[in-house]
Amino acid sequence: MMICPPALTRRSALRLGLASTTCLLAAPAVLAQSSRSKSDPPTVIQIVDTAISQQDVAKDFFIGSLAAWQDFGSQDSLRGRTVVHRKLEMDSTAPDWRAALAELRDPSIVAVSGSVSEGAARQLAQHLAAAKLPLAHVAPWLQDIDHADERTFPIFANRQMQIRHALKSLSLVGVREIGAVFASARDRGLYKESVTSAAAALQLQVVGFEGNGDPRDLGRQMSAKSPVVMLFLGGTPELARFTQGLADQTRQRYVVALADVNLQILRQMGAAPGIPVIGAQVVPLTRSQMPVVQAYRGTLARLFDEPTSSLSLAGYLAARYTQQVLAGTTGTIDRASVLAAFQQRQAADIGGFRVSYDARGLGSTYVTQSMLTVEGREVG
Repeated sequence: MMICPPALTRRSALRLGLASTTCLLAAPAVLAQSSRSKSDPPTVIQIVDTAISQQDVAKDFFIGSLAAWQDFGSQDSLRGRTVVHRKLEMDSTAPDWRAALAELRDPSIVAVSGSVSEGAARQLAQHLAAAKLPLAHVAPWLQDIDHADERTFPIFANRQMQIRHALKSLSLVGVREIGAVFASARDRGLYKESVTSAAAALQLQVVGFEGNGDPRDLGRQMSAKSPVVMLFLGGTPELARFTQGLADQTRQRYVVALADVNLQILRQMGAAPGIPVIGAQVVPLTRSQMPVVQAYRGTLARLFDEPTSSLSLAGYLAARYTQQVLAGTTGTIDRASVLAAFQQRQAADIGGFRVSYDARGLGSTYVTQSMLTVEGREVG
């Protein structure tokens, strides 16, 4: 057996090939053999999207989750019982779910936790329902959801809540007109209804813009009559290029983005420095004094060489919530007992981050905002 390194960095993780490695969550942590048998310990699978457009989201989210699972392995939260965390990679843009579903039918797999990105999480939820697999789908990065089914247990505020929060903040400071910028026709189809309903509730006028090519061209198309505040619906790479187009304009504009945008690497991807970007987040600020955030910072610093980010904090919270419910199960940890435990949808306090399910099966309405200033600093 091979011992997991105590400070596994993203670069060394990629060299080890984390798609096929497994860390047992019981001290000492070890890498399991790739072949499995009937005597295998209970396993938690994490679906990670390898699509190029989603890598900035998926990698950070996974790093946060991995940090939490490795830290969990040094504790005795399961009272001597062993659980395995394993990564399964999928490409949400060209998915073939037959192999993944065959993998998930293995009875040693007791839950899927922290599926990321949005596309991968949404497709997995649909396939699990269609296949009628009695498998808990826990804390996915599934923001495009209004009602959860009996297998899905979201813990982050959905996109409608993010949009409502962002637009309410704007209405409170006297903004009456906003631009809704859809990075593509696909994004327009996904987000238009949510934007329209949220804006109508706040009596805001919406002017829509849709990209069909280079997002820089979309930014350059803004005229003197275009709104000063733009709500951007798309990913981090598209937003970076959109701000480059806006930089050619003489009028100062502000961009509001949702939780899929990674503010920490936006500048690295070439975002124009003169455009302030406000980001909605479904987790606390990474410098918060909330106990779970302090634990996250300490774990990330101890195990990785990665900077903090809202997305890796989300991955950390996804893993911590899964662990907390697993630790509360009694007797044998199998997929039936785990699914039953999650289906109770009991309120949970994860070091100050509360999960409390409503009648729709949604676990949180928590949304906050931070801004990437023209100097490149993130402020809350």
